[in-house]
Amino acid sequence: MSNPSDARGAVRAIGPLSLLTAVACGVAGCAVGPNFRSPAAPAVTHYAFAADPSGTAAAGGIAQRFTAGGAVAGDWWRLFDSAQLQAVIAEALSNNPGLQAAQASLRASESSLRAGYGIFYPQVHGDAEAMRERFSPVELGQSTPGSVFNLFTLSASASYALDLFGGERRQLESLAAQVDVQRANEHATYVALLSNVVNTVVAEAAYAAEIDATRQLVELQREQVRLAQVQYQAGTQPYSGVLSLQSQLATYEATVPQLQQKLTQSDDLLATLVGHVPAEQRPPQIDLKDLKLPADLPVSLPSDLIRQRPDILVAEATAHAASANIGVATAAMLPSVTLSGDYAAEGTAASRIFAPGGKAWSFGADVTAPLFEGGTLWFNRKAAIENYRQAMALYRQTVLGAFEQVADTLRALDHDASALAAENEALSTAQQALHLVQTNYQAGLDTYLDVLNADAQYHQAVINDVQAIAARYQDTVALYVALGGGWWNASRQ
Repeated sequence: MSNPSDARGAVRAIGPLSLLTAVACGVAGCAVGPNFRSPAAPAVTHYAFAADPSGTAAAGGIAQRFTAGGAVAGDWWRLFDSAQLQAVIAEALSNNPGLQAAQASLRASESSLRAGYGIFYPQVHGDAEAMRERFSPVELGQSTPGSVFNLFTLSASASYALDLFGGERRQLESLAAQVDVQRANEHATYVALLSNVVNTVVAEAAYAAEIDATRQLVELQREQVRLAQVQYQAGTQPYSGVLSLQSQLATYEATVPQLQQKLTQSDDLLATLVGHVPAEQRPPQIDLKDLKLPADLPVSLPSDLIRQRPDILVAEATAHAASANIGVATAAMLPSVTLSGDYAAEGTAASRIFAPGGKAWSFGADVTAPLFEGGTLWFNRKAAIENYRQAMALYRQTVLGAFEQVADTLRALDHDASALAAENEALSTAQQALHLVQTNYQAGLDTYLDVLNADAQYHQAVINDVQAIAARYQDTVALYVALGGGWWNASRQ
């Protein structure tokens, strides 16, 4: 990448050959300031230390596989195979105000860029004027009587600023970079919207399943409290045992409204994402079992990631704009040349406007050079250089964060699968234990309290399993987002 210090030689005084130099530079098409080049990708071939995982352990009957260099689908959410989810996303893409605002901002920046091109064309203005005047000869030292007359004027003026040192071209380059910033911001908003919708739907399904399991757990705990009270009254159970069970019951009961609050918040968030107030939106009834976990996951090459991640593209375009602004600030320290011409026709009657005696014209060139401005232009340029350095540092920070996110997500998916496999085993064991205790109870070998305890352990295992499944879904979404979200392969209307 060019160093801004390459163009650091500031012009402190204008020499006699400045205009000749400017004309030669204009003919050659030079532009002051560094020429921006896209930064190279980090020289690595994988994200995690030593090597990236090739896949995950099998859990829930699915082992996810990571395909290095695989293409990220533009409609990756369809891989979850839920028609209801797809309908919610379609509505969000049509109605979300945040996405609409980002699209409007992109269109505004594109219009500003088109407006900037006008600097390369002559600026032409016309004027028509009709006046009634009284002329006083006394102003000229004459004593003759004044006269009243009409004056009609048609005039036109044209000017053209020569972009000798490329300041205007650098300004246009900065505007183009701002378009790139807004375009990447629109991509980022699009990807964030998709991930938020999918994650919210997964959270809703998980909270609903947890609420159902927790309510069943509460009922079992209430039955245990009732039996403990009977045993206490019969003298076979100390009262401390009753209090312990009542405390556990209260804990379970408190969990239900907490989960209901989270579910309500998720419902309200989803309504907002699809562009409605909560009162207008009926929450979708999607069960975790209705979603399919994608088994084959792409992992973009590190060299491709910096061209895909919207946040990296925003940082790069911001650095590009800052680089161009160095050229703008440098050109402001150099001479500027403007060509101009005027033509006017005047007459005391509308029919005599184009009479030979009423025509006037002028043509000339104006050269302006800053001679002394108290260091303003010099320090403006230094500020532009430091802004560029800041933008490049933020770019590198963004790239590091992106690589970290991909590495974390790959490891998280591997750990999610292991955790889910353990939870599946715990659930299977709890289910077998419950079945065995129920059989023993029917044979008179175990008490009803043993059955309730085994049932409570089973339902707690169900809750833990639901949480592990939801985490695996959401980390799968996180991987698609970490790789850029597939916006470059998306077909959007």
